[in-house]
Amino acid sequence: MLAHTTHRPFPLPQGPWLMKQTWNDLLFAHWPVNEAHLTPYIPPGLELQQWEGTPWISVSPFLIDPLRLRGCPRLPFVHRFLELNIRTYVVNNGKAGVFFLNLDASSRLAVGTARAAAHLPYRYAKMSCHSDREYIQYSSRKQIPGYGQAEFTGSYKAKGASVFHAEPGSLLHWLTERYCLYASGSKNRLYVGDIHHLPWTLQEADLQIDTNTATRSLGLIHAYDPLLLTYTKRLEVLFWPVRRIMP
Repeated sequence: MLAHTTHRPFPLPQGPWLMKQTWNDLLFAHWPVNEAHLTPYIPPGLELQQWEGTPWISVSPFLIDPLRLRGCPRLPFVHRFLELNIRTYVVNNGKAGVFFLNLDASSRLAVGTARAAAHLPYRYAKMSCHSDREYIQYSSRKQIPGYGQAEFTGSYKAKGASVFHAEPGSLLHWLTERYCLYASGSKNRLYVGDIHHLPWTLQEADLQIDTNTATRSLGLIHAYDPLLLTYTKRLEVLFWPVRRIMP
């Protein structure tokens, strides 16, 4: 992986990577949204990015298996868990990345560790995932005080066998090929974490949504069906330590 870097928009970070995750059966569901609904979430130091005048969000359910720290064997109770993330797209000093509005995980230990070490907005959720030979059935449910149940349930699958990479300069490339994440801590502190992987291997996908109150719980309003949809069978990802960049 580290020998292939020409697809990256900026060089690899200095120092050794800290963690490796393998993402399995990942769905990318993308929606354009109203800028006014997103700006309250964007911390000082980050600028909300837009594609042709409109910001986007992405919802991704997937399975992490395995997760391991560099030089360590698989960790009990945290090497395999489900995740659902909701993200948008930001830039800091010319370095484009992602900003997570929500991160659900089925492992309480993973939630606690990520919140403490990476300042990411993880929450524990009751989650399940299984395949019926055709579709992947996925469910994430959690209670939010003052709102009720935030839920994402549905089924998805790859549509056809053709695998492709997003075309540089396309909206899909802009949404997927991101190599750092930003997080906001207490006292308006801003953090960045670099990642690396090979270019996304994508397939066209089919999604049947049963319930999606996960985005609505964040005050986001969008069309029922996503405008862009892809599936990735497997992607290996390297993570470097999250570091503070301001103040």
